[in-house]
Amino acid sequence: MAVSGSVWRLLLVGLVFHLVYIGTVFDCYFTSPVVNGMQQHSLQRAEAKRLVLIVGDGLRADLLLAKNGFSMIPGAPEVVAPHLRSIIETRGAFGISHTRVPTESRPGHVALIGGMYEDVSAVTKGWKTNPVDFDSVFNQSSATYSFGSPDILPMFARGATPGKVEMWCYDEHEEDFTKDATALDVWVLDHLRALFHNATANPTLDARLKGDQTVFFLHLLGLDTTGHSYRPHSKEYMANIQVVDEIVKQTEALFREFYGDEETAYVFTADHGMSKIGNHGDGDPDNTRTPLIAWGKGVQGPLPDTTPSSHDEYSQPWGLSHLVRRDVEQADVSVLMSSLIGVNWPVNSVGVLPDVDPTKPGYLLPADGEKTQAEGALVNAKVILEHYRIKHEDKRTHSLLYRQYPYFATNEGMEDVPGELALRDISHLIEHGHFTQARSQAKELIEHALEGLRYLQTYDRLMIRGIVIAAYLGWIAFGAVSILIPAASKPSTSVFPIHVAATAVLGGFWALFAKQRSPWSFYLYIIFPCYFWDQVFARASTQLLSYLKADRVGSIAGYIVRGALVVAALQSMVAGYTHRPIWSAWFVVLGVLWPLFSWPKELLAKYWRLLAAWMTSCLATAVFPMLSVHQQESLIAISVGGAIMYAIGMSGLFKIRHTDPKEHNRHKVVIFWLLFELGWSILFTNFIVWDLRDKKPVPRSWRIVAWGTFLSSITTPFILPAPRSIPYGRLLSFFLGFGACFVWLAISVEGLFYIAYSLTLCLWVEVETALRAHKRAKAKPSEVEKHGVIRTYRPHKDDLRIAVFFLFFVQVAFFGTGNFSSFYLEPVYRLVPIFSPFLMAALLILKIVSPYTILAMTFSMLNARLDLPPFSLVLVALTLTDVMTITFFLNVTDTGSWLEIGQTISFFCISSLLLVWSAGICAVGELLMAGQPRGMVTSVDGEDGGLATMVRAACYTFPNYPD
Repeated sequence: MAVSGSVWRLLLVGLVFHLVYIGTVFDCYFTSPVVNGMQQHSLQRAEAKRLVLIVGDGLRADLLLAKNGFSMIPGAPEVVAPHLRSIIETRGAFGISHTRVPTESRPGHVALIGGMYEDVSAVTKGWKTNPVDFDSVFNQSSATYSFGSPDILPMFARGATPGKVEMWCYDEHEEDFTKDATALDVWVLDHLRALFHNATANPTLDARLKGDQTVFFLHLLGLDTTGHSYRPHSKEYMANIQVVDEIVKQTEALFREFYGDEETAYVFTADHGMSKIGNHGDGDPDNTRTPLIAWGKGVQGPLPDTTPSSHDEYSQPWGLSHLVRRDVEQADVSVLMSSLIGVNWPVNSVGVLPDVDPTKPGYLLPADGEKTQAEGALVNAKVILEHYRIKHEDKRTHSLLYRQYPYFATNEGMEDVPGELALRDISHLIEHGHFTQARSQAKELIEHALEGLRYLQTYDRLMIRGIVIAAYLGWIAFGAVSILIPAASKPSTSVFPIHVAATAVLGGFWALFAKQRSPWSFYLYIIFPCYFWDQVFARASTQLLSYLKADRVGSIAGYIVRGALVVAALQSMVAGYTHRPIWSAWFVVLGVLWPLFSWPKELLAKYWRLLAAWMTSCLATAVFPMLSVHQQESLIAISVGGAIMYAIGMSGLFKIRHTDPKEHNRHKVVIFWLLFELGWSILFTNFIVWDLRDKKPVPRSWRIVAWGTFLSSITTPFILPAPRSIPYGRLLSFFLGFGACFVWLAISVEGLFYIAYSLTLCLWVEVETALRAHKRAKAKPSEVEKHGVIRTYRPHKDDLRIAVFFLFFVQVAFFGTGNFSSFYLEPVYRLVPIFSPFLMAALLILKIVSPYTILAMTFSMLNARLDLPPFSLVLVALTLTDVMTITFFLNVTDTGSWLEIGQTISFFCISSLLLVWSAGICAVGELLMAGQPRGMVTSVDGEDGGLATMVRAACYTFPNYPD
């Protein structure tokens, strides 16, 4: 059936709108912190001549410091890092460095070394390039010598003074997940040793190395690679920690031998942690808590714990409760390092020196005592105020009716620069020796300056929220009007005033954005609500007024009740993002409560076998959201899932019969080839996993076979499509083709979920077909053309329910395989042993996409069965989804725990992208299923090519429709 131009336009507008508006969450809540034109500040005196920064990439604080942290491993030592622990207990300071989302390597290193937190969306722009140039401790040093990963080191050389940051990187191909990753860390130590050795024969290099304000950066990637490959609670991760501990010990020895003094300060930390399943990136507390250990020249040693204790349940098992735990935010590390070697603080830094607060023990042990700590607090206040001053001047110049942050507004007429009087008071206190009071006042000023920065950073947030809500509500209204009122309908009143008003609103906002020098994206955002509401009022105002004048109270009340139920259902899906059992409850409602309490009794009696199959399938699928998201690799579960897929394919091979001999032969060839590929996939997955577990190199020939079978399985249904005359035959080919993803890329029971989910979708088609056939049999003949094709889409009461069900299946497709095991990296190593983030991400995305292919094809079949125009039900769903999207948008936060921040961002993006994707993939479904039979096709009509094939073969519960 052809799709009208108006439907394509509506789909295109909806897709573009949702894609564009994903950016609103970042423009509203997360914008770049980088500003220019600030003055630089530093402490006048350095405490150390040089600094060594050692970063254990992906190191968890608890597994480094806890006693018996690896008790699950036989023979594990009580203390896995004895050297670092001895530093904490005898000559150093320690604490937790709290990171922010996204907990990835680049944002973590930017915070550590640059003192700033990147825009959350920056992580999507790659690992090796910087979205913006920023200042760093390395750039302010006299020279920096860095060793480690090619994914991290180059970004600090970019933008720095040429020749100031030197780096030694190993080759990218060395980042092999199938090899011992400790070799990467040993490589760093070897090249540091080689640098010092070369200096003994090179006077120029020797003189430069022995200059003041030098920095050495050792990036140890092994822990991150090992954690991804074997997970943090593995013996491999434990062994890697032991290697890192030995590297720290030998690094100290190298510096003592080369320099022959005690003028070196050391900082050991991590860019992010690692979750139980070996992943990072989100706000999981195991990802955001990293160790911080500082020692050497200028660092205050261990201090007894305070009252109340600085420890909590997290650090009690460490056996360090007798020592004070000094926690910091990750950006604070940069200003600590700057203070130790006396360089200018990074101009973009928002870090707070741990020694600012006089009520808490800091990290510095300055030669001038508390005076240096007070001066450091003053410098800290100046740096933060410089941020505020630049943003304040920009907002005051370009905003209409600008209101300054209240704390600084009180002295607005008494000082030329915000905070000038407070800085003068702090300087006066330092001059007169009142250092503690000066630190207290500086702490207060810094807190207000940071709050002021936040105030300016979120100055336009209310306006953006209003635009976003107006746009999403406008889309809902625009979609409803487009579905209910044909575009050809001409309004009875003039729409010219409406168009003029919409144009005036658009022009007014553009003028405001020009005055405020708003980002170009703002100009684009405002177009959508103006267009949507212009079309709604122009096309529906007359009909709506007529309807209200008719005083159909009962009808209006019915719509309100039905709408409230839909909103409640959608909000329950919102809750399902954080409470996974809700998805299981949905399956119980769909599979048991809905048919038992809403189906007519005669329908239940007539189709009792269909009902039994539907209930069984729903309850089986309901099990998966209840399972733990932390799964261990299980070859048995993977093989069982593959074997069931194989059995379904074999049954379909023999039971699906086409009347045309050529089509039947082609069907057999396609299914036989897919079964052949699936069988080899199961076999070679087992072979490769056994080798990976034994840490044996996987033969190159096996890799070739693996990629060959994987790609062949996925592409065969497209290159050699099954005949279209029997829709379930074509669906079976795609089911088997994408089933390879749940063999090669599965870690546990994802394949079983894929089977249960696919069968539930097939039975859903049959259930809706039976319901619509039963209702049409009792209803009056509808307006149908002679050939039985509906002229235009006429909304049916059930369509709203079907659309809600569709949205539910869209969400479950992700939470069944996406939030449930699909982000494990272990299965990816079967195909990609070398670190390749984009290829690995592509494979994981392909695995997540696979169930959507089945959803798209079954939804297209449902459209055909109900004899509806293509995309009609998708359009209904798209008008409903933004009820969820608005909720997620308003729930986004940039404060609170990093887990909350990360989740709210993720949920909004998932909600937006999933429905954008579902609309797109439904278009693919229509293309893949084009030419399929339309209308109520059941065994009553003769040969049933649907349930009598795949569903009957798969679950052996074919409902025999009576005559």
